[in-house]
Amino acid sequence: MQRSDFPFLGFGVGLRRPHYAHVLEHHPKVDWFEVIAENFMVAGGRPLEVLEAVRERYPIVMHGVSMSIGSTDSINRQYLKQLRVLARRFEPAWMSDHLCWTGVGGHNLHDLLPLPYTEEAVRHVASRIRIVQDTLERPILIENVSS
Repeated sequence: MQRSDFPFLGFGVGLRRPHYAHVLEHHPKVDWFEVIAENFMVAGGRPLEVLEAVRERYPIVMHGVSMSIGSTDSINRQYLKQLRVLARRFEPAWMSDHLCWTGVGGHNLHDLLPLPYTEEAVRHVASRIRIVQDTLERPILIENVSS
C-alpha cells in the first residue's frame, strides 16, 4: 500500500476542544479535520455530538495516540473494537497512529517511545499492523515518530 492509495483531501487542521464552538458556528474554510480517535471513544455526550455535526460538513481523518503498535504487550483488542465502532460510525477518509510503543505491562506511559532499528522490530510491527488492519477492516497509516 502506498500513500497514493489514500485520497488527497486538500489541507486540514486538527479538531481540538477549544475550537469546537468556532467550528460549529462559523464553518471555517478548511478541507478536512483530523480528530484524535481516543477523544471520541466514549459512549455519548458532547464530543460525539460535535463530531457528528463536523462530519456532516467535512471529511475527517482519525489519528490515534494509544495503539502502541510497537509494544511487546499483547494488542489491546478491546481498544481496537472500540476504534472499529467509531470508524464505522464516522467513516474517516483514513486512520493513522504512531510507529512507537506507548506502554508496557498494561500501563500507558502517554509518550511516543521509539523502537529499535532492527529487522526483528520491523517483523514485529508488520505482524501487528496486519492484525490491526484485519480487526479494523481497513488500512491504516503509520506515522514515524521523532527519535
